[in-house]
Amino acid sequence: MSDEKDKSFFNREINRRAALKTMGVATATGLVGLSGLSIPNLLKAAPGSKHPNIVFILSDDHRWDHLGYVGHNFIETPNMDRLAREGVHFDNAFVTTSLCSPSRASFLTGNYAHTHGVTNNITPWDNENVTFLELLKKAGYDTSFIGKWHMPGKIPELRGVDHFVTFTAQGGQGQYFNCPLIVDGVEMPSRKEYITEELTDWGLEFIEKERENPFCLYLSHKAVHHQFLPPKDLKDLYDDVELELPKEFDPWITLTNGNLYYGMLGMMQQKYLNYCRALTALDRETGRILDKLDEMGIADDTIVIYAGDNGYFWGEHNLVDKRFPYEESMHIPFIVRAPGIIPDPGRRAEQMILNVDLAPTILEMAGITVPYGIEGESVVPILRDGKTEGRDEWLYEYYKDYPYRVPPNFTVRTNTHKYIEFEGRKGKEIYDLVVDPKEQNNLFGTADGDKLYPELKAKLDELKAGYGL
Repeated sequence: MSDEKDKSFFNREINRRAALKTMGVATATGLVGLSGLSIPNLLKAAPGSKHPNIVFILSDDHRWDHLGYVGHNFIETPNMDRLAREGVHFDNAFVTTSLCSPSRASFLTGNYAHTHGVTNNITPWDNENVTFLELLKKAGYDTSFIGKWHMPGKIPELRGVDHFVTFTAQGGQGQYFNCPLIVDGVEMPSRKEYITEELTDWGLEFIEKERENPFCLYLSHKAVHHQFLPPKDLKDLYDDVELELPKEFDPWITLTNGNLYYGMLGMMQQKYLNYCRALTALDRETGRILDKLDEMGIADDTIVIYAGDNGYFWGEHNLVDKRFPYEESMHIPFIVRAPGIIPDPGRRAEQMILNVDLAPTILEMAGITVPYGIEGESVVPILRDGKTEGRDEWLYEYYKDYPYRVPPNFTVRTNTHKYIEFEGRKGKEIYDLVVDPKEQNNLFGTADGDKLYPELKAKLDELKAGYGL
């Protein structure tokens, strides 16, 4: 790679952030001091490093606690459970913005919404953003993005992506049945009736291709987003189960508290069952990927990562959908199977990790130096040694997303507490997550809260200042 091409990455990033600041969008200051670095070496693979294949599977609206492995009372996810047994399940994985478009951009770039610029579901993706797929391609990988893009603006011409399969139906959400696709820029009908099967087929075809290079597959599913439709053969699954719904649950909650905006008309129990059915269907397709890696004899040479783009409320806090900075919304499943890196598969890691950590983690596992300015942190040290210390606190951000009535907010989440600053009348909230994990008792304004407030406020202000906010 020429010096000029290497420099172009950093020049684009500097120019992009300058433009965002001109438009009034705050950005991180991570590129300060860049001129003193040896730019040509930043994107090159480390000498003698191995280059494993990589499969990243991203689901939509999958709550962290909706896995058989973590103790859900009836949902069946044997293949995700298998991944957890053969890898590391992060019990405390979170998103920095609990909303589809910002979260997806954060997975791809390793940066917060205030940096990549996709601050909500109506602000467009800036194609000057650099993705980990682009960096993998520069290091010699074959790359593919298959599935849900769902970021505003036109479908981009993603640099560094050899094969791009996506859809624009239903505003980029896609549809569960007979969803038309855009394959490398060409519109075509779906080949399979059910979208989760269709996207998996495309993923399997990419994995099976004859090649000399390592590959990275980014498989981004529509499931399990609203309307939560399962395939026909699973439409009656779980009919006989006893639902364990939150105490705040109301079957007509979708008609109250501004929830009408989320398009969830109908009985919530039925929608919840369909959500679980669609998730089991997604697990089944995940199993097809794992089986193919086994069949081809490349499982030991392939890292598999599974994550959700955000959680989901099923009545907790009298809410549906996501967006609010409560645990059900920001907490996600995150599983890594990495043969040769993880010495003790089956571990449940307690360290707090974030969606912005995906990109630097993949780059490090691929033997590529993580570029200066990426805000996430590689979790490879935690994968290698479960005693590695993790974060003490981290920043959550949410910006106005019209027409939804969720106030913008900044939040600090520590290992034991959460402090939220909402704009407007909703004000401030403090929760002790050890004694009150369901966040039922707002301590702000109480004697206990008054003791906690100064330190938590200082932590939040320090985090915001560190990101230039």
